[in-house]
Amino acid sequence: MQKNSQNFSMQEALRLANSDAGQRLLALLKQNNGPNMQQAMQHAATGDYAKAREALSSALASDEVRRLLKELEGSNG
Repeated sequence: MQKNSQNFSMQEALRLANSDAGQRLLALLKQNNGPNMQQAMQHAATGDYAKAREALSSALASDEVRRLLKELEGSNG
């Protein structure tokens, strides 16, 4: 399994993205941050996670997004 610099495999990313919390998070980000979400996905696809995070910085400040991220973090253990 190939891992990125964060030691996080593509299989793990897909598992989280396909989880209930992951799907809710993606829907929320697309709904509230559409153009920035597309830009962030492009950056992430090329491995530039800093730019991806920057593109989503305003959405990441949302209480609901932070709650879903914590839920995902807990499911990754």
